[in-house]
Amino acid sequence: MSRLVLDLTRPYRGWLTIVFIAMLVEIATGLAAPWPLKLVIDDALGNHHLPHWLEWAHDYGFGKHTLGVALFAGVATLVIAVIGAIAGYIDNYYTTSVGQWVANDLRLRIYEHLHRLSLRYYEHAKVGTLVSTITSDVATIQDFASSSTLDIVIDLLTILFMVGLMLWLDWDFTLIAVAFTPVLLLFVFRFKRAVKEATRAVRMRQSEVLSIVQQGLSTIKVTKAFGRQELEIAHLEAASHATVEAALRARKIKSLMSPLVSVVVAICTGIVLWKGTALIVAGTMTAGALTVYLAYLKRFFKPVKDLASMTSTIAQTTVALERIQTILSADEVIAERAGAVEPGRVRGGIRFDRVSFGYEGDEQVLNEVSFEIAPGQVVGIVGPTGSGKSTLLSLLPRFYDPRLGRILVDGIDIADYKVAALRAQIGFVLQDTVLFPGTIRENIAYGRPDASEEHILAAARVANADEFIARMPHGYDSLVGEHGNHLSGGQRQRIAIARAVVRDSPILVLDEPTAALDPQSERLVIEALHRLMKGRTVLMIAHRLNTLADADKIIVLRDGVVAEEGGYKELLARGGVFADLNHVQHQAGQARSANAA
Repeated sequence: MSRLVLDLTRPYRGWLTIVFIAMLVEIATGLAAPWPLKLVIDDALGNHHLPHWLEWAHDYGFGKHTLGVALFAGVATLVIAVIGAIAGYIDNYYTTSVGQWVANDLRLRIYEHLHRLSLRYYEHAKVGTLVSTITSDVATIQDFASSSTLDIVIDLLTILFMVGLMLWLDWDFTLIAVAFTPVLLLFVFRFKRAVKEATRAVRMRQSEVLSIVQQGLSTIKVTKAFGRQELEIAHLEAASHATVEAALRARKIKSLMSPLVSVVVAICTGIVLWKGTALIVAGTMTAGALTVYLAYLKRFFKPVKDLASMTSTIAQTTVALERIQTILSADEVIAERAGAVEPGRVRGGIRFDRVSFGYEGDEQVLNEVSFEIAPGQVVGIVGPTGSGKSTLLSLLPRFYDPRLGRILVDGIDIADYKVAALRAQIGFVLQDTVLFPGTIRENIAYGRPDASEEHILAAARVANADEFIARMPHGYDSLVGEHGNHLSGGQRQRIAIARAVVRDSPILVLDEPTAALDPQSERLVIEALHRLMKGRTVLMIAHRLNTLADADKIIVLRDGVVAEEGGYKELLARGGVFADLNHVQHQAGQARSANAA
């Protein structure tokens, strides 16, 4: 974590230097603040002239009498306050600036790292926890860097300089104050671990609340459809109550600190008052010196007390750093080999060579899968549910890496290609179309931001999307809404096809693109897909097997292995797995027709 903090603050060393200088000036003015009062008590009311080390001031109009010394003390008070105010403004402004930019850099670093992680990481990560970390935890560190860090440094330096001045004034009193400091430090460290554990529990519960809210709002339509609003509210209520209980446990521990520290400080101050009065009566100390010493004693214990009270803030920041470091240290990244090359525009030849893959533990989803696809071929991937069809297609763009075997594109292992360049060769049209907040134009050009207006319009025509876009109030500038909820399923799918057309990739992956569409939308989408597939290597998972009648090849998966391979009519005639799947689908279609009649 120390390395992380240093990396984040290194770009702002200049600002931090200004902050440090301003802090020193602010501390110096704080140490000088009680001295004008000492001048009034000991010199203005007693000697009627300034001490010898300030006699130069008499040459500048400050008379050698009570009011002259008092005037000098008043002017000194004002000057000290003004200098301290300027220094305070400078260190507060620059510290806040550093805090804001550090939070910005950290937020971007986390988000960039999350995008670099493979999909395997997201199988066990909770989105709510990730969102909580990138927002709340970063905000905690920002607050700490903007204010608490400044306070801690000032407090530590103030204690250091204060002890030196107090020893100079009276080492007996100073030893009394210092003798009580270890008691406070022992108390602070004793509670530090408990506060940290309590804070960690609170942050965990808060993340659970965020996860429940995020999931509940994203599935609100299903919740309403089944009338389970009370169940979802109960889930949140339970998590929220757990958060309250964790927060109260943490507060119970934190609340002990300030009162106990105040008692220790009061004991120390009482002893100094008693002994100081005795020294004044004995004539070995002036009232002004005791006043300055008491002011220093108060200022000495204030940072000690603040540091003790700040244990909670430090614990919160430590927990936030730990949670952030957990994400940044995750190494489930698709590694790019040294010397990886740009593939250029590939021809589209694909070969799976004894590929095995599993998500968790020893469970194999794919087991020594081998097949070959020639450039420009249309290949269907079919099989029962859970046979590994979608997993197979996820390996081609290296969303995951196989445990064993190789995948080759144009005869070269895809691990030898640069990841981003490999993915640029593959276009996707999936069953669950994802549209992003923004306009239709922005969504079509998502895979190719530099696409011209002509390319976007042409892609929409190829995808049979131009017709419905033209009817929308703002045409291509119409907003699609969150997740594209302003559009129908068929319209979203046609936007996805237009996006793939604009990308113009030589390899096309279709994952049941018509499974959830009505017959009219399916017809329009299939027409668009046929235009899109021309001249490309296509891997297509099809829900309706008859849509693969014109495919060059069909690969049938069962239990993670290639059970059959061949053309549509060939596989039907063989009477194997594909024929069985087709027979079941045909019977299901007849049953639906009979029910409709």
